[in-house]
Amino acid sequence: MRRLRWTSYTLAAVCYMLAYFHRMAPAAIATDLQQSFSASGAALGALAAAYFYTYTVMQIPVGVMADTLGIRKIVAIGAALAGVGSIIFGMADTLMVATVGRILVGLGVSSMFISLMKLNSVWFHDRHFGTVGGMSLMIGNMGSVLAATPLVWAVTHTSWRNVFVAVGIFSIILAMLVWLLVRSNPGEAGLPSMREMDGEQAHPPHHGHWYDGLLKVVKNRASWPGFWPNLGVGGSLFAFAGLWGVPYLRDVYDMQRNVAANHTMLLLFSFAVGALLIGMLSDRLGKRVPVIVGGIALYVACWLPIVFAWHMPESLSYLLFVLMGLGASGFTLTWASVKEVNPPALSGMATSVVNTGTFLGAAVLQPLVGWAMDQGWDGRTLAGARVYSEQNYQTGLGIMFGFAIIGLFGAMTIRETNCRYIVVPQK
Repeated sequence: MRRLRWTSYTLAAVCYMLAYFHRMAPAAIATDLQQSFSASGAALGALAAAYFYTYTVMQIPVGVMADTLGIRKIVAIGAALAGVGSIIFGMADTLMVATVGRILVGLGVSSMFISLMKLNSVWFHDRHFGTVGGMSLMIGNMGSVLAATPLVWAVTHTSWRNVFVAVGIFSIILAMLVWLLVRSNPGEAGLPSMREMDGEQAHPPHHGHWYDGLLKVVKNRASWPGFWPNLGVGGSLFAFAGLWGVPYLRDVYDMQRNVAANHTMLLLFSFAVGALLIGMLSDRLGKRVPVIVGGIALYVACWLPIVFAWHMPESLSYLLFVLMGLGASGFTLTWASVKEVNPPALSGMATSVVNTGTFLGAAVLQPLVGWAMDQGWDGRTLAGARVYSEQNYQTGLGIMFGFAIIGLFGAMTIRETNCRYIVVPQK
């Protein structure tokens, strides 16, 4: 049991790290991409967002497949597709080809998060879901950390193209290991479920067509409040850290790229650690909503110095990014909450419904912020890359701040589950 559990979990978690790496990498190589493809802010945003649009569209189908086809198949196929896409992206000679590569990457890694959450729900006890979910997010976010300062270092020693071709090859090898070694649930290995090991009855399976299960999740009013923190908080965090954070710190605060990348790396590392701590705190308190709202309120407050471009010592700017990452981790508990207000057999579909908001938010914000800043751009460039003014960034990042506020208000409407499955009347 332990060997199969941790082998399956480790391989799925490493695949999830790849998803975060690809999600955040454009911020560290934004200048390189502008130079390689002579891209405007809007075009660069569209290139980065191609990943998020694909990811968004695939969330509910992936949720259905996780509940029906099994984790092993969709993670292995996804890792292989992401590998091919990464190689195409690294070898692209035009913006269009690079976008095709990003779309394939988004298509491939779109299966990773939902599959990992589904794996957690069947290979670990219910009472540990918040903690294991937080640990999964922390591991996944190590991919974000690798996409910041380490990626900048690698690009200075080789090229961004070589890095993405190498990552693509690694992803294909990982796909083979998943196909050979991962088991979708204990039953595939002839083992009892986690509940049966505790002397309880296994969660009942879903009877009927998958479409009926999806309708049950969608029609459940308690499923939807968690969508808004994902849209506003997750969307703004990934759009900022994944694309506009490094250029903002470079242009407004005159930071070197490695120093700016250190800030976003610290932001994402704090988000990763926060996801683990907030899951443990929630499980310990036996509450979801106060922890979610408290974290998001801190995240919203941290946007004020950024939107109003408060110039501060470097030590304080690092502290700000740490607090911002810790606060943003509050929205990750929405996945546990939505799982607990729906039947256990439909946990993949339930998680996918709210998780759609995160990638829809990032997909909308990345090009929208670039377009908003292009409107006031004064024509300045540096080595072929556009340089935006402080006022340009205030306009663009103000949109992200607005999304974060929407996320906070949405979080206040989430139903408290007390960290357990509850029966929700269908209305």
